[in-house]
Amino acid sequence: MKRWFALLIGLATLAFVYSVNSQAPSNSFSDSMFWRMVRDYSEPNGQFVYENFVSNEVYYQTVVPKLIQTVKPGGIYLGVGPDQNFTYALALKPSVAFIVDIRRQNLIEHLMYKALFELAPERADFVARLFARRRPAGIGRDASTESLFGAFEKVPADPVFATESLNAILANLKGHGFQPQPGDESGFIKVYRAFVDKGPFLAFGSGWTPTYAELMSKTDGEGTNRGYLGSEANYRAIQEMERANRIVPLVGDFAGPKAIRAAGQYAKDQKQVVSVFYLSNVEQYLFTDGSWRRFYANVATLPLDSSSVFIRSVYKQKDCSAPIHRLVLGSDFLTVLQPMMEVTKRYRANQLKNYCDTVGDVP
Repeated sequence: MKRWFALLIGLATLAFVYSVNSQAPSNSFSDSMFWRMVRDYSEPNGQFVYENFVSNEVYYQTVVPKLIQTVKPGGIYLGVGPDQNFTYALALKPSVAFIVDIRRQNLIEHLMYKALFELAPERADFVARLFARRRPAGIGRDASTESLFGAFEKVPADPVFATESLNAILANLKGHGFQPQPGDESGFIKVYRAFVDKGPFLAFGSGWTPTYAELMSKTDGEGTNRGYLGSEANYRAIQEMERANRIVPLVGDFAGPKAIRAAGQYAKDQKQVVSVFYLSNVEQYLFTDGSWRRFYANVATLPLDSSSVFIRSVYKQKDCSAPIHRLVLGSDFLTVLQPMMEVTKRYRANQLKNYCDTVGDVP
């Protein structure tokens, strides 16, 4: 790994430009509109206690069947964190997906993904570039996710391919008009190196957490893999959203003054509603640092309807006993849905006092 990492240090000067506009869908945002939102809606870079390049929420797909049944497509999606947002966006078909995270590193990771979706015509090419492993022979478009990752798990990282791929990522973004801030290119190296070093075995934090390959192979609990790499059709759907500039990463604190409200104002301007807000378990941290009231004040400004829902990852803890019996054996997390209007009503009525008040009566 040291060899390819040394090669990447010289990325500040790129010798080629990658054309990105030839396949843009007709309903796309212009590049200038995309970067204006990224710039104007974002807040200053912040800190988080974990470097979550991938999720640790094993059962995040289990709410997808109910989401499809209850949430109207075409609304505005808000989310947080890395690539699990693609799976929710795939199911919900929003007009725009805003990914709001306090870390600029998460924005950089999403820009890396954007470029990879545009560069890679098929799932296998995407996985190859993401982990800098040459595509194995015999992996066709109809391969199962298990077969796809089973093949790549046996392939070592290729330092030359890593350099080529990261060069292509940055060239793709600069072809879109990306203007890096100080530290961004070293940020891309850091993020990409995490994926190349660990490959499909990349996981969240220490202790047992699912690997990237394991997360991609999960199902919705009813036997269907709803993930964005679950099939070639799923992959193409997110690829089209990325090419259309309709997955917009933002730097923002959930309790901050700008990002969430700016996304909400966009929805109002377009006469749309925020249909889903994927929170992961961010609320726990907001209650810990005392900023939760500002977060719910932000949510109260969003345009909602009766089908708008929060997606939460509820962590098992002794003082929130109600949802514990519903946790899946072997996991400390349960993914649940809750109507957003119900929560904002309780906030306005001063009925929220602690984290358990928000999750203790989830359906």
